[in-house]
Amino acid sequence: MHIPSSDTVDIEVLTFEDALVSTNSDYDRSRWLYVPDFYSEYRYILGTRGERPLICIGINPSTAAPDDLDNTLKSVERIALFNGFDSFIMFNVYAQRATDPDDMERVCNPLLHEENMKAFEYVLRLSKEKPAVWAAWGNIIEKRSYLPDCVRSMIALGERYGATWYSAGRISKKGHPHHPLYLKKDTPLDAFDINGYLRLFEA
Repeated sequence: MHIPSSDTVDIEVLTFEDALVSTNSDYDRSRWLYVPDFYSEYRYILGTRGERPLICIGINPSTAAPDDLDNTLKSVERIALFNGFDSFIMFNVYAQRATDPDDMERVCNPLLHEENMKAFEYVLRLSKEKPAVWAAWGNIIEKRSYLPDCVRSMIALGERYGATWYSAGRISKKGHPHHPLYLKKDTPLDAFDINGYLRLFEA
């Protein structure tokens, strides 16, 4: 369980560039990508290394770390492998850690968002082919009003790199892509109209 100790504006947040400098030897860095490489109030990236990663997008990080995946990330890894990817990267619309999304900060920290988008661009560039991005946040996106705007930033970056968006499992009654947790390991990916989806949030 992770309950934020404070809003992220009240703590020191490493830039993505600084957080990318890895010094932790507690895990296999040839296998894992973990930024920052220590447990903190935020996380930019957690995943495995490969040439064809599936980039899974949740809302915000919880407690997972290298060699200590939670059930959601275990599901993400299984589905990535089933769909022919050699690795997975767990990314999030917003980088603040909170096991319960109700504990997320009420106001977007512009610095944290900006650095998170730098991390997303880094992730997009890892793919040898066009990046495959899996929208997987469920109804949780409704928890904070700033989250759809964060997704818009991600779409703009994805377009630069020719990213293809997917969903997995049934779309919710409200139109949101399914969360990975309770999906079967052999769940296929489906094409997802991310721009059409964002019309749900237009006034």
